[in-house]
Amino acid sequence: MTRELTIDGIHINDDAPCYVIAEIGNNHEGDVEICKEMFKAAKDAGANAVKLQKRNNPTLYTKEMYDSPYENANSYGATYGIHREFLEFGVQEYKELQQYANELDITFFSTAFDIESADFLAELNMPAYKMASGDITSIPLLKHVAKIGKPMIVSTGGATLEDVRRAYDTIMPINEQLCIMQCTAGYPPEWKELNLRVIETFRDEFPNIVIGFSSHDSGIAMGMVGYMLGARMIEKHFTINRAMKGTDHAFSLEPPGLRRLVRDLSRAQISLGDGVKRRYESETKPLFKMAKKLVAAEDLPAGTILSPHHISMKSPNDGTPPYMFDDFIGRKLTTDLKSDDNLVLEDTVAAADAAE
Repeated sequence: MTRELTIDGIHINDDAPCYVIAEIGNNHEGDVEICKEMFKAAKDAGANAVKLQKRNNPTLYTKEMYDSPYENANSYGATYGIHREFLEFGVQEYKELQQYANELDITFFSTAFDIESADFLAELNMPAYKMASGDITSIPLLKHVAKIGKPMIVSTGGATLEDVRRAYDTIMPINEQLCIMQCTAGYPPEWKELNLRVIETFRDEFPNIVIGFSSHDSGIAMGMVGYMLGARMIEKHFTINRAMKGTDHAFSLEPPGLRRLVRDLSRAQISLGDGVKRRYESETKPLFKMAKKLVAAEDLPAGTILSPHHISMKSPNDGTPPYMFDDFIGRKLTTDLKSDDNLVLEDTVAAADAAE
């Protein structure tokens, strides 16, 4: 059974290069020009896609939460609602960013946090939809987005396997273009809470879809571990400066980190190979110096019955391989050998044959 997802013409499967999403989220600080700068930096670093988040804030939150005080170092407004609205892009900004992403040749899509936002993104013909961890149980929203018919990427932070199965069973009869991402909803999570082996659990549980890893941890190493466990889509939060204002910058990758992640994932995909153990031409020269051959341990006259102390293993590797050591024991030399001369079976006979 082939696991494959196609986003914007890029095929994602076990044998393809890992698909890397630079999650900008709200790191753009409500500024389209900063967002464009992040798009360009992500493209230059080799990411396949950039992602934002779309919310219809007045209907997404209760009035109490929307109006709740939100005054802190990362706030863009006195209330949570004002803060969120400051960071929200509208249709004009999205169209401008779409055009810029097209110019850069990088895929651009967004997380839909509610039905209104999903419809907003559908009007823009977004190539894929991300579903946040908090919506793993939002069955009506999952159904609504599935019916739009574009690839869906579902994060699973805070979910049980039962929750993930329910989401899978909801989406797949409507839309088989699905990727499920192992995710821990801490920002960032404790290392012990990453539980990367869930990637293997998901691969076993859902053998017909691509499995990914949404990595909220700091650094690039766990993305590589996730790939080796079978994740073929890696999402990392991305910024151009971790010191910028906002809660997500501190654990986001900056351009050099994203560049290294993309580079190392590419190397890992190539380095996995086909599993057939073979010797490569590039190994010939180093093995000439490192590997050994069988030689005479001392001057040996013809007629010597060879015993272990007569034989040495020495480099370079241009003679009889040492795995034949035991084949010479008890055989009789038919020619004189100097110390370090190569030992070859043709210069010996079985001692019994010599006696005849």
